[in-house]
Amino acid sequence: MNQKEFLDKVMPFKDKVYRLAKRLLVSSDEAEDATQELYLKLWRNKDKIDGYDNVEAFAMTMTKNYCLDQLKSKRASNLTLVHSNYKDKEISLQKKIELKDSTTLLKKLIDELPEKQRMIIQLRDIENYEYAEIAEILKMEPTAIRVALSRARKTMREKFTKKQNYGII
Repeated sequence: MNQKEFLDKVMPFKDKVYRLAKRLLVSSDEAEDATQELYLKLWRNKDKIDGYDNVEAFAMTMTKNYCLDQLKSKRASNLTLVHSNYKDKEISLQKKIELKDSTTLLKKLIDELPEKQRMIIQLRDIENYEYAEIAEILKMEPTAIRVALSRARKTMREKFTKKQNYGII
């Protein structure tokens, strides 16, 4: 496989690789290093890539494993998911504050989930992966993915509602 073929095959999902690494490692620098390391490994094994049906799922699995290895080796100090895409400049200040508070609360609720549920929420709700792809990445059955996702959403919904209605979690 030449360089152009390799790039055509692996570059379309580089942003997803980076976002997953950033969610797991928190630091932008760590995420960039992880992404670079992944693409270096893919390049070294470029001849084996043709053997995989879903190169993107393979790359995401490699990213997840690399990041978890980094976390286990204490290179990163904590595991935090970060997601914020509120950039609408036409909303009121009060609405902006409410959105920021809700986003902060959701981040906190995601952080409190068990690791598998955090990763499933990240891959399904933030990265928009299909259940089969998540199952391949996490080496789980699709039904187990659905159950874990349902439980994670239910837990988050209940805690979010309690906080919004009563100010407690």
